[in-house]
Amino acid sequence: MRIGMILDTDFPPDPRVENEAVTLIEAGFEVYLFCLDYKGCAQPAEEIKGIQVRRFYCGSWVYKLSAWAYTFPFYHWILKRWIAAFLSDNPVDAIHIHDIQIARSVFNLKLDIPVVLDLHENRPEIMKFYGHLQKFPGKQTIFPSEWEKYESKYIQMADRTVVVTEEAKEYYLKKLGLSPDQLIVVPNTVRAVFEKEAKHDATIVDRLANKFVILYVGDTGLRRGLLTAIEAMPELSKHIPDVKLVIVGSNKTDGVLKAKVEELRVHDYVDFEGWQDFTLFQSYITVSDVCISPLHRNVHHDTTYANKIFQYMAFAKPLIVSDCLAQETVIRRANSGLVHQAESVEDYQQQVLKLYEDTDLRQELGENGKAFVSQDYNWERTSHELINYYNQIETDVI
Repeated sequence: MRIGMILDTDFPPDPRVENEAVTLIEAGFEVYLFCLDYKGCAQPAEEIKGIQVRRFYCGSWVYKLSAWAYTFPFYHWILKRWIAAFLSDNPVDAIHIHDIQIARSVFNLKLDIPVVLDLHENRPEIMKFYGHLQKFPGKQTIFPSEWEKYESKYIQMADRTVVVTEEAKEYYLKKLGLSPDQLIVVPNTVRAVFEKEAKHDATIVDRLANKFVILYVGDTGLRRGLLTAIEAMPELSKHIPDVKLVIVGSNKTDGVLKAKVEELRVHDYVDFEGWQDFTLFQSYITVSDVCISPLHRNVHHDTTYANKIFQYMAFAKPLIVSDCLAQETVIRRANSGLVHQAESVEDYQQQVLKLYEDTDLRQELGENGKAFVSQDYNWERTSHELINYYNQIETDVI
């Protein structure tokens, strides 16, 4: 059976797309991936880990146009033609759409094959926090309510919709009155061999080896809660002389974070590493003492995981996370960390100090997390529902 995956950006990298595609290939399916090439320097067709990748070159103007995907029809007019050409050259038995942005292009083709809609996140909700929607022209022309309307429409039109947490499943069940079997939960967990495949950079490890490292990895947008972590540093530095908050990632709002560091005069205790290659994340995690995910509370964060929490656990690191529903649930289930009230500097400080003062607790929580992702909650286990559905489709086709 041949599955056509539809992605609205470059590939690689996209860990979720790759994990799903490779897993389906290992289960005996063929996967053809439609994706875009914004730079024009990649091969139009190549095989990556068994995935038959087919790229369509487009300039950066198409990327910019995608922001208005559900305001004006132009983006979908363009993508619809390219997807039709992709399907003509690569006939498939089922379509797997990655995220809502490109969904309209596919549904407008009115295909007579099963269609799976894979929601990587709650896009309409998270759009409310996008910087370009807070100013002209985005504020006047891009409407999360329109994205929400089409998301609801296409969930109901899809044969199955994939979401990333049980909380997301409950959200859509309640919102749309769906049958539970219309939704498949596939979390962004790591593969069981994630830790074993680590590549260590000695320079990173040596530079931070004598510090008490509080690590954050990922996008550093303000909704991720890093102001909470920074604002805690004056008090933490009084109790932990060798403390170091290491931030690996970037965002356009980093100036706000850096200004806060200067205002509080804690630049000796905070390192901005910028965005680093994914292969270096393991080195930062290895040398850390505590790993954090201090997300703000909102519908999106309550119904999705930051996959960094599973990366942290794979390396047996204790976590401190905010009380966003999805991540609090999984951390408590694994007993792999402590939870603080979102945006509460005082509560966050207390949890950091608790772990700093109790080495045995850090070790216990870290080992619990590692056991959880290696034995119970890894990609090999959490992807079963997706494989089972495609096996069902294959049986129906035959």
